[in-house]
Amino acid sequence: MAGKDMEKALAIAEKVAREGGRSFFVGGFVRDRIRGEENKDIDMEVHRISFEKLQEILESEGRCIVIGAGFGIFSLKGFRLDVAMPRTEKTTGRGHRDFAVDVDPFIGEERAAARRDFTMNALMQDVLTGEILDFTGGISDIRNRIIRHVDPRSFGEDPLRALRGCQFAARFGYSIAEETVALCREMDLSALPGERVFEELKKALLQADCPSVFFEELRRMDGLAVWFAELEKMIGVPQDPVFHPEGDVWNHTMRTVDEAAKLRSMAREPLYFMLAALCHDMGKPAATQEINGRFHAYGHDEGGVATAERFLRKITAEKRLIAYVCDAVRLHMRPNMLVQQKASDKAYRRLFDQSCVPEDLLLLAKADYLASLAEGSYRETERKLREQLEGYRRLMERPYVQAKDLLEAGVQPGPDIREGLAYLHKLRLADVDREEALTQTLGHIRARHRSDGSEKNRNADREEKKTGDR
Repeated sequence: MAGKDMEKALAIAEKVAREGGRSFFVGGFVRDRIRGEENKDIDMEVHRISFEKLQEILESEGRCIVIGAGFGIFSLKGFRLDVAMPRTEKTTGRGHRDFAVDVDPFIGEERAAARRDFTMNALMQDVLTGEILDFTGGISDIRNRIIRHVDPRSFGEDPLRALRGCQFAARFGYSIAEETVALCREMDLSALPGERVFEELKKALLQADCPSVFFEELRRMDGLAVWFAELEKMIGVPQDPVFHPEGDVWNHTMRTVDEAAKLRSMAREPLYFMLAALCHDMGKPAATQEINGRFHAYGHDEGGVATAERFLRKITAEKRLIAYVCDAVRLHMRPNMLVQQKASDKAYRRLFDQSCVPEDLLLLAKADYLASLAEGSYRETERKLREQLEGYRRLMERPYVQAKDLLEAGVQPGPDIREGLAYLHKLRLADVDREEALTQTLGHIRARHRSDGSEKNRNADREEKKTGDR
């Protein structure tokens, strides 16, 4: 795939050169080449030819798609290749919303590079000769693992760059230059759309080995309060050092997301799982209290559900994601607790039945435990939980009584069927065999009818008595 994309880039660059222009690889493609990493998405910037001439060249090479005529950006159908023209941008509104864009293929390479956010993203490489243009010291910053802004005058016009810097720091293991952090402190992050914040957060959670760096760098910028206030409230909230020698709730949460990152490839829903790890202790700031010299956070699991939901709704409207995370927050303590309590098989089955994705819940329980720095191995706890989950899965896969069986036994459609299926589900979790479950359920429905009939008779007697009294 990358081979054909590169061949197409070279073909375009040769035609551009014949027209007197010059083509460069730009942005993340060059940055990652210097870093020794592969970036399959090729970004090109074409200088010194007109918009119309570039469009003509691209149309001769395939189906050209104009992504934004006002932005001078094109793509070719079937290729991971974006081709743009040099441009300048100036904000005309608050946040990452309104920009005045001026496309100018003749502004020169240095001015074109100056509009980039960070020095590592301002590198340009000639497509045909391989020459690298580095006007801002990007190569040096990459080698020193530093994220540094390009232009202090234009950098602050786009507050999304603060979050981009944080997710780059998390993904690459770089640190943000102090002068860049200082500029980010002056940015108004409240002007950003929630969906753009979510996009940067996703990159950190899904691509970084240590997603905690995203939040630690944002904390350095004093940038948690607007979008991550629920996390900021964790700072300084104490925990019992016997169970949490790692420190306060903030430290524990940061360690949990890093432990979760080691497990996310095993999760059924990696993004949802990482967000659950981030949110799992959001109830602790409100629940924590000191009792007889020990810190406790009773009820933080249930109490944290509303806090997690409030946090998520600021950045996404995805109902399934919100339901998954809230479910995980509510249940995150239960798996390890059941093992400690030597609970019954039925208790485990009830837990798994309540969970949206039991497999992911067990991964969260593991990350939570490992983040606590508690003494002892988790191996036996994990073995027990996995054994119980396998048993639950086998139980639920076995043929069981269905609605058609109830109908064949004479149960009437409607409320009786719904009641019967709900009762059957409880029997199934209790590992009652199929024939016995059908017998018990039919008896339950008959008993309910007798109870309803008795209640109706009592009501009728009361009404009759009232009428007689009058």
